[in-house]
Amino acid sequence: MKILNLYACLGGNRYKWNEVKEDIEVTAVEWDEELARLYQERFPNDTVIIADAHQYLLDHYKEFDFIWSSPPCPTHSRARYWGFGANGKIPIFPDMKLYQEIIFLQHHCKSKYVVENVIPYYEPLIPAKKRGRHLYWCNFNLPNNLSNRGSKLKETKTNSESLTHYNSFHNYNFRQYKGKQRILKIARNLVDYEAGRTIFETVLGITSKQNINQTELFDAV
Repeated sequence: MKILNLYACLGGNRYKWNEVKEDIEVTAVEWDEELARLYQERFPNDTVIIADAHQYLLDHYKEFDFIWSSPPCPTHSRARYWGFGANGKIPIFPDMKLYQEIIFLQHHCKSKYVVENVIPYYEPLIPAKKRGRHLYWCNFNLPNNLSNRGSKLKETKTNSESLTHYNSFHNYNFRQYKGKQRILKIARNLVDYEAGRTIFETVLGITSKQNINQTELFDAV
């Protein structure tokens, strides 16, 4: 099974996939060289490509059985919107590549796909499935409950304490990152690996025990 993991970051969504299915070929695309290096260390059997994920999707979407895309979320986030005017922040245009990819996949992609992003400060331009703090656009049924761990993820009083908490939650030491982005931002943006696992199980048609009673609840918004 060939999988395309776009805007791969540190592979939070991908972390549990091999527990679900061993014979997978994952191509991860990430523009940040330091993140790409750390992702390769974490998943040595994946093919890691340092490139523009948006363009890579356009050029290679036909080559994969499953596509996961997590385009950058800051320009859509409610936190950024509420922060306008604070600390010199000024309004900026939302990055519409998010909707470009959704529309493109909806009309051209024959394989399974999911696009993940935050709940935005505006009404989503294309209807999505809301799960926890995220929105998902996909071409398959999505369980209402993707993870039971969301309540365990919370901010603490200091950035250092928050980062320690994220390290534990994601089972990863974010302090290894030596690139230019803020470490806490990377930690906050990483997908809960249990949600990633549930979605991958759903793509494969596997129903876990916790979702066995949710069949009739699929696709609720």
